[in-house]
Amino acid sequence: MNGRIGDISPPGRLAGPAEGISPEELALATRNHGLPLEALRYDLTPPGLHYVLVHYDIPDCGADGWELTVRGRVRTALTLDLAALRSFPPVTHRVTMECAGNGRARLSPRPVSQPWLVEAVGTAEWTGVPLRTLFNEAGVGPDAVEAVFTGADHGVERGVEQDYRRSLPLDDALASNPEVLVAYAMNGAPLPPQHGHPLRLVVPGWYGMAHVKWLRDIELTDTPYTGFQQQVAYRFRQSADEAGEPVTRIAPRALMIPPGFPDFMTRARVVRPGPVRLEGRAWSGRAPVTKVEVSTDDGRGWYGAELAPPDGHDWAWRRWHAPWTATPGDHVLSARATDAAGNTQPLTQPWNRGGFANNLVQRIAVYCPAEG
Repeated sequence: MNGRIGDISPPGRLAGPAEGISPEELALATRNHGLPLEALRYDLTPPGLHYVLVHYDIPDCGADGWELTVRGRVRTALTLDLAALRSFPPVTHRVTMECAGNGRARLSPRPVSQPWLVEAVGTAEWTGVPLRTLFNEAGVGPDAVEAVFTGADHGVERGVEQDYRRSLPLDDALASNPEVLVAYAMNGAPLPPQHGHPLRLVVPGWYGMAHVKWLRDIELTDTPYTGFQQQVAYRFRQSADEAGEPVTRIAPRALMIPPGFPDFMTRARVVRPGPVRLEGRAWSGRAPVTKVEVSTDDGRGWYGAELAPPDGHDWAWRRWHAPWTATPGDHVLSARATDAAGNTQPLTQPWNRGGFANNLVQRIAVYCPAEG
């Protein structure tokens, strides 16, 4: 059995110099989907447009009979059904969620995996119970150091059969800002199946791998968790044999709604001559976004965009806009974000073997025809 799993689940690899997207990557791309960039216009992403990444299968998880266990280094273990969870005062947070692999397909050499461009993002209002409320109910043991979260999705990855499982350091799990949620609703409605129905974790500011879906078990441990999704996957590495550093918080990014109208196959854009409003969204999981700049000449020159005023949603994207006068010819448009901690988007992308946290500035080629 182990040999067979190894045969069907090979190790991670890099694409060859002339290797295109494989049928396996195409199959992943049909199961998972990104945000159509024109949907950046919505403050809250409709659930069907929000990005989706499902590691294995969407499990068959009905709400009836679903239970969440809280156990391990606690004073009192808990077993909670949905009615018990809903009996706690509900909390709602607006959170921008981004896949850690967003931008992977633009790297060279390309890590062979889900071939994201820049669209693996979305923003929703998640309603549920603060994780620290559940820990207060259970009582955190003095020797607890991490919280381990287990989802109901099961599969095999790089030869390792597993449930999807991730952990958070206790300080992050108990934080009040950002506040981690055990969520049962998205944009005011029950979680859709692809977004973790009936329960999921929401960890504001962290990449999507931390937001465990179909959540069924939380265990407080007295040692750091060393499972596959924590110590093998989701680490910054330059080579396959190094331990690497963990992927955690979202790097700053600005995305522009592509202006004008597209060609069907190439998605190349056409804009009319004259004034054009450039607009989009910007976010960071490390500190609030403080500046967005745009370029209309392929990054040679930059000028400031206007950011929407802060609205109290510290872990959600902010709208921005900037003027541009389109002239006949070819243009390349870009946007870049800077946060309050001084993190900004690079113009040349540092490479890592997993293709993680690729926040290279977006480039949109547009053609402006002459009048008439």
